[in-house]
Amino acid sequence: MKVSRMYCICFVLSFWLSACKNKTTDQNTNSTQTSLNQLLPKGTSVRILIDKSDYTLSVFTADTLVKQYAVVFGGNPVDDKEKEGDKRTPEGTFGMRDKYPHKSWSKFIWIDYPNANSWKKFNARKAAGIIKESETIGGEVGIHGVPNGMDHVIDEKQNWTLGCISMKNKDVNELYPYITKKTQIIIQK
Repeated sequence: MKVSRMYCICFVLSFWLSACKNKTTDQNTNSTQTSLNQLLPKGTSVRILIDKSDYTLSVFTADTLVKQYAVVFGGNPVDDKEKEGDKRTPEGTFGMRDKYPHKSWSKFIWIDYPNANSWKKFNARKAAGIIKESETIGGEVGIHGVPNGMDHVIDEKQNWTLGCISMKNKDVNELYPYITKKTQIIIQK
């Protein structure tokens, strides 16, 4: 009789813990699936932090993290961009130069690389002989989606771009309305 009661108590406790764990998991999943427009009114000023080591793009308002997205980068995701064609994603603080729909990957948010700091680093590398005199700095770096049906490259962390930041199309579409000329975009290692 004592064994049966103990078994029942353990079973009920195990069932309850399992239910609590599932409820917590469901709540966490739902918070990451909540769209940005449900979390922030249109026109809210945001700041973007892209972390290359974590493969994340984080959206902040003031100092509050609002939402995080998975992203991938250029073929060399670790190093800072030095020159055109190196398949590296630039690091630093940028703004938005322009944004527009894109036929190949949904939306394109064009960051202002190269900016004054990018040119300073580039010229210093040239002066130090790290970059050949004939090489150029590059440009047209942005945040964009993936070709249709290719979301798996984001899930699998396949760094496929030439130096841009790529995210799922639904995610770039969600982020797109919040990015303005005043948006600060920080890219770090």
